[in-house]
Amino acid sequence: MLTILRIRWYEDFVIDDDNADTTLDTRPVDAFADLDEFMSLPRVAGLWLSPDGRRIVVGVGLPDRKKTRYRTSLWEVDPDGNRPARRLTRGAQGETGAGFTARGDLLFTSTRPEPDGDEDETKVTAASLWSQPADGGEPRLVAHLPGGAHGVAVATDAGTLVLGSALMPSATDAASDREIRKNRKDSTISAILHEEFPVRYWDHDLGPARTRLLVADDADADQEERLALRDITGHVGGALRDEANWDITRDGRTVVAVWSVPEPAGASRATVVAIDVATGERRMLADDPDFEYDSPRVSPDGSTVALNVHRRSDGQDPGGSWLGTVPLAGGEVRQLTAAWDRWPQAPRWTPDGSAIVVAANDHGHSPLWRIDATTGQPTRLTDVGAYTDYHVSPDGRWVYALRATVDSPAAPARIALDGSSVDVLPGPTEALGKAVSLPGRLTEVTATAEDGTPLRAWLALPHDAAPDTPAPLLLWIHGGPLMSWHAWSWRWNPWLAVAKGYAVLLPDPALSTGYGIEFIRRGWFGWGGKPYTDLLSITDVTVARPDIDAERTAAMGGSFGGYMANWMAGHTDRFSAIVTHASVWAFDQMGPTTDMSDYWFREISPEAADANSPHLSADDITTPTLVIHGAKDYRVPISEGLRLWWDLASRSTAKDGATPHKFLYFPDENHWILTPNHAKLWYATVFAFLAQHVLGKDWERPTLLG
Repeated sequence: MLTILRIRWYEDFVIDDDNADTTLDTRPVDAFADLDEFMSLPRVAGLWLSPDGRRIVVGVGLPDRKKTRYRTSLWEVDPDGNRPARRLTRGAQGETGAGFTARGDLLFTSTRPEPDGDEDETKVTAASLWSQPADGGEPRLVAHLPGGAHGVAVATDAGTLVLGSALMPSATDAASDREIRKNRKDSTISAILHEEFPVRYWDHDLGPARTRLLVADDADADQEERLALRDITGHVGGALRDEANWDITRDGRTVVAVWSVPEPAGASRATVVAIDVATGERRMLADDPDFEYDSPRVSPDGSTVALNVHRRSDGQDPGGSWLGTVPLAGGEVRQLTAAWDRWPQAPRWTPDGSAIVVAANDHGHSPLWRIDATTGQPTRLTDVGAYTDYHVSPDGRWVYALRATVDSPAAPARIALDGSSVDVLPGPTEALGKAVSLPGRLTEVTATAEDGTPLRAWLALPHDAAPDTPAPLLLWIHGGPLMSWHAWSWRWNPWLAVAKGYAVLLPDPALSTGYGIEFIRRGWFGWGGKPYTDLLSITDVTVARPDIDAERTAAMGGSFGGYMANWMAGHTDRFSAIVTHASVWAFDQMGPTTDMSDYWFREISPEAADANSPHLSADDITTPTLVIHGAKDYRVPISEGLRLWWDLASRSTAKDGATPHKFLYFPDENHWILTPNHAKLWYATVFAFLAQHVLGKDWERPTLLG
């Protein structure tokens, strides 16, 4: 995906209990030989820890009966690893975890209707907030908001709850918001009047409703009544962007939040504010035109805020990212890890406030690190794998997180805070009897770039790849570009290709994270330069292996990876096929039409655009190319895919107009192909195209295409 530093994307999966198969089969599943079986695998996403540290809850996604969406149920995992995971929620609409109240009741969001609710509440279209008692029992609806509920945070001591909800500009409360929405619907009005940029984000329109912060003074106060929510921000336009996040002090008196402020020329920057819960008064905590901030976290004693600090990039400088701290009372932002050549994410304080736990990419992994809150000294806690959704236990002994690797999907894990152990806990996958058996093995490849820089990649190989049976090679290029291959991927899963006999190369070229700022600077901004030559260098080393068939290769990528696939199509004919998904094609068109134009033009000068735009080499493309794009992709708009397809089709020289290229178009998908049936079709089409051009088989149109 084409991503900027302060923007994070979260994928929530959802489960239809009425349609779920309750028959457990504890045998390993050969999920990679059958796309239907692969799509039915449980997908663990999201982890929440109760205030006393005795309950872990994770989300588990499975496809619904029609295979048009994933639905999530919530499961409890034993922090000690002794008991099997057990299912907590069974709503037909699915649930997404939100956290816990101070007393330990589970909070979640869902579009399920309230039992015996009135007519309006049986037609829920936005996620309402529900609470399930800690000692069991039926969930109850605690907040029904037309604009939904997200970003729930609870003050550990006071029980004060804060959440985000989208309200119409002139709304004064939830009741007036509901009335305004009804009037628009009755009048069949869908138009939105914009007065600021941006107008879209990833896959949806922004406005007319915009996020505000609402608070309830005590989420545990009354088990019979709904929460009395009050607005502490009022209509603030786009200040609370979709990527904004916030935290609340343990005493419930102050909320700290990412706050977008406008700049000239359609730009904006992310600051951090402190909001008084009682009065709504705001004061700036972190604001500097040269920096942006995210992920604020208040220390246990309420004195200090940890936050991610990003030096803003431009066309000559990739900027930087580090962990900072700022006094809650106000003062200078301290650059705690500015000397550390890694980019930390999502800070979490230890209970005594002496350290902060972060994740940071490092050489094909994303380990956890313990950062000393006084010195900024990092200590690595984990070795192999990538860790997300981590929480520190209240006794300061453990970190609970989701752990994934390139060859294993996310699963709950317990990590000793002293770095002495990592234990994978029994999770929902085991309880559902859905353990997977990989069709191959994972190894590492190293190479040297043209400028002498060390390079590395993961290589997924079929079990039978050998000198006498060499495997054809698929070069898979990651998106970002500020990313790396370090974890399991459901959307680009190499093991499905391995099951078909391919070897899959997953390299980290220039611009990849986890190798230091100079490694990023090598490709800034010359996307068609060192990133391209790095990919060729590590491909050269890989095809020289005796277990790889150098004569049968293809290159594939999505978003920035799609850009690189396009660039390769116009600059080399060494590959038998190219697959380009949600790809950047024409810089002159991409800049003004993406949802983040201000960021694009800040980083890409006209000179860089002229030197690096793939469309300028359209005449040189001879490799058969499969173009894939979704109409609801606003980060890399559909105009990129349409123009690319025209540039390929219009250069056909056959009298009958025939072309070796193909265009797979999804009218209802976005930057990612998320629905199970469309994801299945995506893989089927890609593998059919590769079979034709890499394996030399006849073209077989996937049956799902009709």
